[in-house]
Amino acid sequence: MSLAHFHVEASCGEARAGELRTAHGVIKTPIFMPVGTVGSVKALSPADLVEIGAPIILGNTYHLYLRPGDELIAKMGGLHKFASLPMSILTDSGGFQVFSLSSLRKITNDGVEFRSHIDGSKHFFTPTKVIDIQLNLGSDILMPLDECVPYGADYNYTAKSLRLTHMWAKSSLEYFREREAKTLLFGIVQGGFFADLRRQAIEELAGHDFAGLAIGGLSVGESKAQMHEFLSLTASYLPKTKPRYLMGVGTPLDLVLGIANGIDMFDCVLPTRNARNGTLYTSMGKINIKRQEYAKSSEPLDPECSCYTCQTFSRSYLRHLFVSHELLALRLNSLHNLTYYLKLVRDARAAIVTGTYQSYLAKIMQLYPEEAAQVDNQI
Repeated sequence: MSLAHFHVEASCGEARAGELRTAHGVIKTPIFMPVGTVGSVKALSPADLVEIGAPIILGNTYHLYLRPGDELIAKMGGLHKFASLPMSILTDSGGFQVFSLSSLRKITNDGVEFRSHIDGSKHFFTPTKVIDIQLNLGSDILMPLDECVPYGADYNYTAKSLRLTHMWAKSSLEYFREREAKTLLFGIVQGGFFADLRRQAIEELAGHDFAGLAIGGLSVGESKAQMHEFLSLTASYLPKTKPRYLMGVGTPLDLVLGIANGIDMFDCVLPTRNARNGTLYTSMGKINIKRQEYAKSSEPLDPECSCYTCQTFSRSYLRHLFVSHELLALRLNSLHNLTYYLKLVRDARAAIVTGTYQSYLAKIMQLYPEEAAQVDNQI
């Protein structure tokens, strides 16, 4: 299975170990992308990201367009230079953010009019404008404008929305070709929670030369079981030759189950957001560092972790920082959680290569029994 920019090196069941090439390096997949919404992963420096081995991060078109502005970033040499980010960057189109502003936006065939959440100013995103913004940012992987329908939307609304998303996708791809961009443009699979619409979406997108396909519209309010049901269903329709990206999902268990279904790329704010709230992921499972039981613990957070946090500080000190509201707690916790996520996908890749992925999946499921119980019938 090979394209000029992507090839699958090994598989174990549906799980794949691949290699994705961009202008800023080679990305071994499966991979987790830390979320740097405004060109910064919260609490961490670019040097931190390099140190923990993050080959790609995610930025957001909507937020960077509003502040500081894509034209300013272009004048500064693009987001890589502006933010001193040496790794690859994928930018979300901003569609999810725009459509979450339900009371502040209006959808037309030409695009979407919205008001800034910052100052209320009026803006209009078209498929071509969203491509222009991302090219100004210098993104390695671009996403087209799409509509992420709300959970609970009925069939007629979802079908109408899907037609609009596909019209925008086609316009985006045609314009992207005209710009002769040396980057990658992925398509986005929508279709809500209707199997025939998901399949229709993939058949439509697979007929065009998108560099990869992303699954959107999941983890938007549905149950965990329903999310994994539609993830498995959607993934089964995807072409095997292109990289597959699951947008905005999720927990460690979500990742390993997604990988079992052939997903190659993930992003989610969860590891950094939870780090800032004191919830940390370890080789023994999830812990809340503010609990009293850690007040006098001289143990490292995770004896099996190689990150600076675990190699340097005790659980007692990490708890002290957190309950004292010290800013260092945010950095150390975030550093650890992202190290955990990146190790999770690296270990998954190694298990795929050695043909032991099912054993690896079972091991991770044991760490999160309550969550695993919610999706047991989907495995």
